[in-house]
Amino acid sequence: MSRPTVITSLEELASLLNERRGLFIRWSRDLEKDEAEGCSRDSLTGAALPGLSANPLDVEDWWGDRPARLWAARRLHDYSHLRRERGPGVQAWVLSGREVGRGPDNEPLIQCDEPVAIVDEAVMKEAEELIDSQGSDAWGPLDRESS
Repeated sequence: MSRPTVITSLEELASLLNERRGLFIRWSRDLEKDEAEGCSRDSLTGAALPGLSANPLDVEDWWGDRPARLWAARRLHDYSHLRRERGPGVQAWVLSGREVGRGPDNEPLIQCDEPVAIVDEAVMKEAEELIDSQGSDAWGPLDRESS
């Protein structure tokens, strides 16, 4: 697998989302290993799932004229707890793929067609700053353990 592009700004990620559809975010330490295995596992039961757990990046129509940059920040923020939970070396990967099922949290399970990019840590910080600037304490990551 060739090394994909590194996204270095939230604006760059937003531009990508405006240009392409069918993109997903996946938090992984080793995408090559993930792709070789071809599936994720349910963390509660250990059951093999029929694809890789990922989250959609496509900007939804209901988002209206809000900035794609804020959408991208929210999508990164929503699952940012996964990089902490999974330990050092976990990165956000932007993947092109097709949905092959749904996981136990109703997340898309995808077959990866192409690793498009890796999201640099600086983008994660930029996303957190943008989310914090929205002024809502209720907008936390989708983390079961914190709830």
